[in-house]
Amino acid sequence: MIQHRSILKAADNSGAKLLMVIHIFGGSKRKFGYTGDVLNCVVKEAVPDGGVKDGELVKAVLVRARKEKQRKDGSYIRFSDNAAVLIDNAKDKNPRGTRIFGPIAREVKDNGFAKIASMAVEVL
Repeated sequence: MIQHRSILKAADNSGAKLLMVIHIFGGSKRKFGYTGDVLNCVVKEAVPDGGVKDGELVKAVLVRARKEKQRKDGSYIRFSDNAAVLIDNAKDKNPRGTRIFGPIAREVKDNGFAKIASMAVEVL
């Protein structure tokens, strides 16, 4: 469960290290985001020679969340950190990086981000 001003780790090699959520897409009254949701973020910390810079406005998809989420089959999924992958835009759904670090949730693939799921080490 991610909300406004939450700090996320970048789970790709796009050049960002830390992201801060400024908007959750899906409605004007939407307060919380879960795995697979598209977020509008600001890059708070970036590597010096990366593809993104500090203060840049980016779109990202949430791939890991600390808050447990119940699935349709009754099981729960929970991760040890909050992490997101930067994307070009919400329509194309292409990642900006070329590698994905760590496991990602199956909900990411179900929401149409098949390229991110195929690049990931493990899909849970």
